[in-house]
Parts: sequence; C-alpha cells; structure tokens
Amino acid sequence: MLTGSNSKRGARRVWPRSFSDRLTAPLPRPADMVRIMREGGFRGSTVDADRIPVLRNGLAPVPTGTTALTWVGHATYLIRMGGACVLADPVWSDKIPGVPRRLTPPGVAWSELPKVDAVVISHNHYDHLDAPTIKRLPRNTPVLVPAGLGEWFTRRGFTDVTELDWWESAEVAGLRFDFVPAHHWSRRGVRDTCRSLWGGWVITDDPGFRVFHAGDTGYGHWFGEIGERYPDIDVAMLPIGAYAPRWFMKSVHMDPDEAVKALDDLGAQRLASMHWGTFVLTQEPVIEPLDRIREVWAARGKDQADLWDLAVGETRCL
Repeated sequence: MLTGSNSKRGARRVWPRSFSDRLTAPLPRPADMVRIMREGGFRGSTVDADRIPVLRNGLAPVPTGTTALTWVGHATYLIRMGGACVLADPVWSDKIPGVPRRLTPPGVAWSELPKVDAVVISHNHYDHLDAPTIKRLPRNTPVLVPAGLGEWFTRRGFTDVTELDWWESAEVAGLRFDFVPAHHWSRRGVRDTCRSLWGGWVITDDPGFRVFHAGDTGYGHWFGEIGERYPDIDVAMLPIGAYAPRWFMKSVHMDPDEAVKALDDLGAQRLASMHWGTFVLTQEPVIEPLDRIREVWAARGKDQADLWDLAVGETRCL
C-alpha cells in the first residue's frame, strides 16, 4: 500500500526560513573543526585506488519493463524502471569544490544516457548537487528536489521543478516518487545552513517494483519508519563510505556495518552500495568501504547475490 501525501507537481510553495529543527544531531562546533585538523584533516589514503572496480563496456541495454540500476559513481545512479529513466544525484564533473579530482571516471558517458525522464536530488551538498552537470540537462527535464531547493533550479531556467517535504509524493513519467527523511543536513554557502531540506527517495512503478536511494545519511531511527511506510523495497542504494573519523562523521555518514543494519531496518532485500570510490572526502583508505561491506555481509550470513557491490559503470537488473 502506498502511503504519504501527494504534492501538486511544480506547485509554488512557501517554506520555513530554516529546517534546522529537522536535525537529528548537532552540527560540528568550531572546537570539533580544530580537533579534526589536529588529527590530520579529512583526506584519507589513496593507496589501492587501483582496486576500485571499474567497467568500461558502455551502458548495458536492458529489456523493456526491466528494473535496472547502474552505478555512475559516488551517489549517482541511473535508474531504469517502468519504462522511464531517472538520474539520482547526478555528478559528472571531474572536480567538485573543496576536494581532489575524482579517482574514477563516470561509469556512463554523458553521450550514452537515454532520454532522462526525471532527476531526483537528495540535498544540496556539492557532491550530490553538481551545477556543471545540471547545466547539461534540458531545461524542461522534470526535477524533484527537497523543500527549499526549488529556487536554485528555477533561477537556472528549469520549468518543471517539484519541491517535496518529508513523506510527500509526486508522480512523474509513470513512477511515484516519495521523499523520505535522512540523518543529515544541508549547506552550499556560508549563509544557507539548513535553509533547504535533505532526504532520500523511494521510487515505485505500477507493477510494484520499489527502490530506495538514501542520498547521504547517518544511521538512525528513520530507516525503520521508512520500511514500515514503504514495505517490500527490492533494492536499497545505501552509502557505505566517507565515515572516518567516527567521532566526527557518525551522525551524518554511515559506515558499512551501519549500512547493513539500515538495510535490515528497511526490510529491503538487496543493498546496492554507493558514496565511495569516487571522491576522497574523509580519512578511511579509499578501498576500505568495499572490503568492509563484503566482510560484514559474509559475517551476517547473507546471500551474496543480494549484495550489489557494483563496479563503477556496472548495471544490475531485477
């Protein structure tokens, strides 16, 4: 059964000036920033970066009616379901502000993309909302975004922009999109902290196939509630990287162990990994998230076929 309230597509809405009341943990204090710089800053080792799996075979075709996920890199997924093509958190840029150049190229060339029927954005951090990539999209592309982020797109000429609050939904291209909570925050400049919302996306087609893109999130109580409201999630795209040091990152970024717990809370069958192997954001070695998710998966006795530890550019189908 589908739940949540419907939002009129493209409706112009008035939002609160701040969403800081939605935070589930305090933001870092100046003392925390001083401490992390004393501990070596945010950059981890790129040793073994050549072990990050990358496929360069081009975009795999899929049969009509098939639900398929392709990992482009970081949190970017190409989702083909219900005959539609959806881009989640698209980042094709080689460089984003504040971090070194990407370690691995986008798994799908921009020229290979099918017609994009919808774009979903989880929040406005630069590794999830990339202006140069967005600029490459036709301005009539339907875009679904968190509350408070719509103006960013309309200022750039987009004509079909839908803003959603948590637990609201909209229908685009025959798919239902539900915006759900995450344990995170938002900021793009020095004066816009938490001025727009953050979250994840549950996407459902008419036959009832259902996928979940978590965006960027720490582990917490929201996963259980998402699973109750949206049962039978076939695949959950969950972040597994950018988690060290834990004292600093725990509230906003899951580690691989927590990603598996989140999958269980959701009641989802398959875990598709993301948010690792592309940008060096934090202190853990770049290959560690992949090694750890495989270790914890095996330790829990889970079916290996249900761990979609995709290579960059790899497609898997339901």
